[in-house]
Amino acid sequence: MLEQLVEKAEKDCKHIHNKINKTVEINQKRVLDAFKQNRVSDSHFNSTSGYGYDDMGRESLEKIYADVFGGEDALVRPQLVSGTHAISTTLFGLLRPNDELIYITGKPYDTLEEVIGKRGKTDTGSLKDFQISYKEVNLNLNGSINYPSIEENISDKTKVIGIQRSKGYDDRPSFTVEEIGDMVKFIKDINEDIIIFVDNCYGEFVEEIEPLHVGADIMAGSLIKNPGGGMVRAGGYIVGKEKLVLKCANRLTAPGLGKETGATLNTLHEMYQGFFMAPHVVGEALKGAVFTSRLLELAGYTTSPHYQAVRTDLIQSVTFQEEKEMVTFCQAIQESSPVNSFVKPYPSEMPGYEDQVIMAAGTFIQGSSIELSADGPLRYPYIVFVQGGLTYAHVKIALTQSVKELQIKGFLTL
Repeated sequence: MLEQLVEKAEKDCKHIHNKINKTVEINQKRVLDAFKQNRVSDSHFNSTSGYGYDDMGRESLEKIYADVFGGEDALVRPQLVSGTHAISTTLFGLLRPNDELIYITGKPYDTLEEVIGKRGKTDTGSLKDFQISYKEVNLNLNGSINYPSIEENISDKTKVIGIQRSKGYDDRPSFTVEEIGDMVKFIKDINEDIIIFVDNCYGEFVEEIEPLHVGADIMAGSLIKNPGGGMVRAGGYIVGKEKLVLKCANRLTAPGLGKETGATLNTLHEMYQGFFMAPHVVGEALKGAVFTSRLLELAGYTTSPHYQAVRTDLIQSVTFQEEKEMVTFCQAIQESSPVNSFVKPYPSEMPGYEDQVIMAAGTFIQGSSIELSADGPLRYPYIVFVQGGLTYAHVKIALTQSVKELQIKGFLTL
């Protein structure tokens, strides 16, 4: 019965997989053109140490990121330790005391709450600690943007508006680039000087264009997610308008140093190659997410987004009825991992998260979200977020084994 279910899921997904392949080709050409236009050579892979002055490989890579993502300038650095760090660097780079930040896509990702000052001690260097005020506009009940509430909340103090493209750990739809474009137009019609920032994590190369192509001012993400192509060991990026990127660079290094310093420490080769591979790897992960949605739906679970839905990120969620069922699924994903397959993950406290989190991630790079993982906070409803996959075949094998394990443990009858 399981084999038949897998065959049906794959058959149902075939036409969607074909569409994904076309998107991969479009994005791959854009990346290739940027490499050619910036005359990339093997000399760009040479590393720098110490201060990192005159690093032509770093400078060329940042031009490529800007060209591909539609920005004027970029900051692409191994010193950005995560997506949260890239986002935090952007917000602290742009905001000043008595400014206001508004997130218009509801509650942001858990790890940003302490950055903002919503949670934790107030004297730890959060935005709140620097007298930067914060508001968030809740979404409508159907998950759409509440435009009247946005207009009501914008004031003379509002300096930056934040948009989170991916749903993260929330049970809501992610926002497409087209929808982000609508948000940008609405805000700019109210006040064109407001800076629009997009948290682009999990979204790069899923669609044919990026948020900067529809008018966003600046965006940020992680190199151990989509744009690293599963090859980059650490780092993050910030791309956008030149004057804004410089402010962020001054925050990352120091005023007067900006983008001119920052040793690349033997990371350039993987950053170039990973970015070149990224459209293909994202396509593999995306095909895996579509298959995951359909297979688990056929098995009787609630999945989001639906396998036929328009995709704008890699996140695929599945809802379980109880905690033990959720844990069993994540442990089965871990057992089908190439690294640490013998380890059983259990719920535990994690820095930056309010609830205990279970995280299955047998990855080559610690915390890599472009590699197959399954995780989620232990809170009702019991939602697991499945993401990544360097190859579609790996996702198919792992999900098939997970459904089998749920059968064996008595959670599922096919």
